[in-house]
Amino acid sequence: MAGGGGKAKPLEYTPTWIVALVCSVMIIISLLFERLLHRLGKRLIRSRKKPLYEALLKVKEELMLLGFISLLLTVFQGPMGKVCVSPSAMLHLQPCKPPPHETDHLGDAVFTGVLGGARRLLAGGASSSDEYCLKKDKVPLLSSDAIHQLHIFIFVLAVTHFLLSAITVLLGMAQTRNWRHWETKIQENNGSAPQMIKHVQEFKFIQDHFKGHRKRSRIFGWMRSFFKQLYGSVTEEDYTTMRLGFIMKHCKGTPKFNFYSYMIRALEVDFKKVVGISWYLWAMLMIFLLLNVEGWYVYIWITLVPFIMLLMVGSKMEHIITELAYEVAQKHTAIRGDLVVSPSDNFFWFHRPKLVLLLIHIVLFQNAFEIAFFFWLLVTYGFKSCIMGKPAYVITRVVISVICQVLCGYSTLPLYAVVSHMGNSFKKTIFDENVTEGLVNWAEKARRGTRTPNKITTDASSSPIDEANGGAVQMTNTRANSSVEQGTARLI
Repeated sequence: MAGGGGKAKPLEYTPTWIVALVCSVMIIISLLFERLLHRLGKRLIRSRKKPLYEALLKVKEELMLLGFISLLLTVFQGPMGKVCVSPSAMLHLQPCKPPPHETDHLGDAVFTGVLGGARRLLAGGASSSDEYCLKKDKVPLLSSDAIHQLHIFIFVLAVTHFLLSAITVLLGMAQTRNWRHWETKIQENNGSAPQMIKHVQEFKFIQDHFKGHRKRSRIFGWMRSFFKQLYGSVTEEDYTTMRLGFIMKHCKGTPKFNFYSYMIRALEVDFKKVVGISWYLWAMLMIFLLLNVEGWYVYIWITLVPFIMLLMVGSKMEHIITELAYEVAQKHTAIRGDLVVSPSDNFFWFHRPKLVLLLIHIVLFQNAFEIAFFFWLLVTYGFKSCIMGKPAYVITRVVISVICQVLCGYSTLPLYAVVSHMGNSFKKTIFDENVTEGLVNWAEKARRGTRTPNKITTDASSSPIDEANGGAVQMTNTRANSSVEQGTARLI
């Protein structure tokens, strides 16, 4: 642009009313957003949703980290713009191949490395840092425009990851809330029916998963598990049988233990881990950006890998249910009463049930990255830009990402909610919030040695639950909290 009137004015020549107006709008928006998060946090506390409140705090931490990243990019915008490199260095690892005339006249253009790519800025519209390198017949390592687009992309990625994770978890919880009727039916059953002896093949759980085969076909079992996750991933017989297996292993003396409430509390705690962006996810992001090279088609694989991984996780958890049924069918010919399965870590990959949540976390982040990257490119460069890719590939990637997101919330997450408890241990959410705080306080007092030896001896018949309830409830006469007693005994 020619002429002094067309040049951008620095801050010292900008009218004060414009500066004050822009700052006021930004401050008002920030305060409204902060008040919204604050009210949401108070509402979660009043609703006794401590895990969700901790997830909200995790979101605030991520927003603070992103704000700091954005601040660093802004502060170092000038110094990075004065780091000049040879024009030939900009010709490697590009997502878009520059036109021939731009390659031949690099002195008349500035190639900015946005995600490793090249964008052309006319020399007349370049910033002072760009002009600084042009005078040396070089180009800036990262132009001001590239830095601006970069921190916008990081912000869009974080917001997309949080929103999609929240939608997925809420969809999964809505799906599992249908199981409340099953829990209510079990709680209303008085258990006074006579204990009949039934052949193991007469149980519907065995019929659905074992199919009465004398010899198990592993290929058939995996194929069935793969397709079952696509429809009705958890049936009433599955829930009832796995619930009883959990109770018989971890709180055998409490047949009326509310497994549904425990499962929902555990899922809320896991939500805090899902919404966070861990260091390994940031490392994956850097690898994705590095591999975005023209002709490599890396984003096709970035779309397919999480989808395949999600199908593998769902198939594995369905197969765990099949393994539970197979183990019972192989060990017993007839059973008196209800069918009881035996949870074990051996059913999980590397004997680690927590690995399933890690894989789901990675899948959600990769999917959020794909969707955020698509919308960012669409707004910044347009649908037909070279960095976007061929339209057929783009549409396919978006469709797969949407299917992956819906499948995770509709099937995979409900499966994880119940199958993840089929291991050797239980989660601390088996205790109510008040009891958990009482246990923590009791353990702190014990470690600090506040009790005398005589007092410890006289209180040997009491438990940390007594500390939690102020001594008003004794383990010998507690019936409502008997499940907590069993879990406390295991922890001790």
